Formats: sequence, C-alpha cells, structure tokens
Amino acid sequence: MDIVLLIKAAIMGVVEGLTEFLPISSTGHLILAGALLGFDDEKAKVFDIAIQTGAIFAVILVYWQKIRDTMLALPSEKQAQRFALNVLIAFVPAVVLGLLYGKAIKAHLFTPVVVASMFIIGGFIILWAERRQQGKPAATRIHDVESMTALDALKVGMAQCTAMIPGMSRSGATIIGGMLFGLSRKAATDFSFYLAIPTLIGAGAYSLVKERALLSMADAPMFSVGLVMSFLSAWLCIRWLLRFISTHSFVGFAYYRIVFGLVVLATAWSGTVNWSA
Repeated sequence: MDIVLLIKAAIMGVVEGLTEFLPISSTGHLILAGALLGFDDEKAKVFDIAIQTGAIFAVILVYWQKIRDTMLALPSEKQAQRFALNVLIAFVPAVVLGLLYGKAIKAHLFTPVVVASMFIIGGFIILWAERRQQGKPAATRIHDVESMTALDALKVGMAQCTAMIPGMSRSGATIIGGMLFGLSRKAATDFSFYLAIPTLIGAGAYSLVKERALLSMADAPMFSVGLVMSFLSAWLCIRWLLRFISTHSFVGFAYYRIVFGLVVLATAWSGTVNWSA
C-alpha cells in the first residue's frame, strides 16, 4: 500500500468536498492541486470525477427529508412530479453537450492557465449578478424551488453547461445563472444542490465505465479514501453554506476567484510554479 498515494488521495478528496458546492470551481481546484501534487495522470482524472460521488452522498444526507418526501409523493402529487421533472429538464442539456463535446474539452481546456482565466471571468460575472440583484430586487420572481417552471429549469440547465469549461464552476454557473433568471439566492442554491445529484452521479458512473481499463482492484484503497474525505468535507461545507447564504452574498467568493486566478497566472508566466507539470 502506497501511503504517499493515499495521502494525495485524501488531500484531493478534501479539495473536492470543500469546493464542489461553492461557486469557485471544484474541477479547477482539483486540476491545480493535482498539478502541484503530481497527481494528474489519466487515472487521476478518472479519480477526480469518481470522488464527486462522495460529495453527492453528502447532499443526499443533508436534503434527505425533501428527497424522501418527493419520492413518496411522486405517484400522486403534481407538485412533486413537477419538481422531479424540472430536475430532469435541467439535467438533459449537460448530458447532450457532455457526450458531444466532453472529449474535446478535456483534451484542450483542462490546463491551469485556462482554469485561472475562467476563475477571473467567473468572479466578475458573480460581481455583476450580485450587483444586479441588489439593484433590481423586484426581478427576483422565485423564492423556492417548488415555484420554478419548466422554462426556469431549462435556463438553469443551460447555465450549467458553461461549467464544462474548467474553472467556471458547476455550482457557480447554476446558482448565479439561477439568480440572473429570477431565482432568489436560496432557491438557486437549493436547486443547484438537487441538480448536482443526477449530474455528478451520472458523470462519475460514465467515467468509471468508460475508463475501466485503467483501473484495477489495487486502486480500491485510493478511491475509497478519496470518497470518504470528499463526503465528510462536503457535508461540513454544505451545512456551512446554507447558513452563510441566509445573511451573506457571494461577493467574497468573486474576489477570491479573481485574486486566486491572478496569482496562478502570475506564477505560471513567471515560471515560479510549474502548474502544468
């Protein structure tokens, strides 16, 4: 058993769990962390996607009451049926575009410089969205996920597709996109969590099946450590975030993205850090 490899897996699991549901790009942080740790070969890329499942288990745990009630009510209640349909509608665009362009995106855009650039661009988008919501509070039409229409769900699903560019952030795209489309900060965050369940489970399962030739039973300890650490850190992060958004905006995350992106670009161009090693 390679202890160093397990430590790297644990670190990557914590990075995944802490960043998956914040608008700061888990994929971007995993790429950068993997570059620094030397954990960035083809197997590591499968690992990065697979451990997202651990973070999703944390979402299911936190939202279990709502998920269970919806499943029990699906056969008879229209509200539950509409909610489930909205999640499905929002999920479909990412599936279609992922199957069509996922391979090309991974081949050409999964680089530290691209990630850093998207950090900065995404940060300015968050600042714009927050300023827009504060300036036009009447534009907020939807205050809970049950009030969303199919068109609202489709718009959020299309926004999620922008997160295929590493560094944009899946949660950031869905939350900020939802806010721009009239959802309150709380409703957009909740729907982002629900949408993450089929999106990330589907991505993880697809990656494992597609790249199964790279894996063996010897990799089980590494994946297990990553999944457990991802679950624990995501559970803590989700509980914190739900309290945070009740009294705060996402402006702080925007400035973090901009500063962090500039630091990565500066160190990459100066040669201080070989991010793409």
